[in-house]
Amino acid sequence: MTNKLHSALAWSSIAVAAFAAGLYAYSLASYDFKTLNENTYKHSDLRGSVVVINYFAEWCAPCLREIPHLNEFYHQAPNNVKLFAVSFDDLSNEKLSAIRYKYNIQFPLISEIVTNFPFEKPQYLPATFIIKADGTLAGQLLGEQTKTALNDVVSAL
Repeated sequence: MTNKLHSALAWSSIAVAAFAAGLYAYSLASYDFKTLNENTYKHSDLRGSVVVINYFAEWCAPCLREIPHLNEFYHQAPNNVKLFAVSFDDLSNEKLSAIRYKYNIQFPLISEIVTNFPFEKPQYLPATFIIKADGTLAGQLLGEQTKTALNDVVSAL
């Protein structure tokens, strides 16, 4: 009986270890959102950084006018500031890629959201959300943004 008990305990230990390894692998593979270039992010991995999320649409003239300002902001932003954009419309990766090329969008475009950000999808465009380094929402900016305006908001955090 002792051998059977030891054998059962050994198999149970192996099963528990395999389950734990599976959970760990799943946690490494899961993500909260993915960009068009296939980079994946977890919200928790962005803690310590200020995250700027811009919602845009191709049919939104002010959204298109702010793209050069967002490009400038993206290129000069400190390492602890991350800029991403989300299409207001549900677009395929092919359409999103075509828009990126057509309008020379140089910052990452989010192609898939698995876990929502700490705010609702905006009702008006363009809309830019600022997430503080602790992961909480600092605020929403409505209308066209400039590099200077974004720098002012981010530096005040």
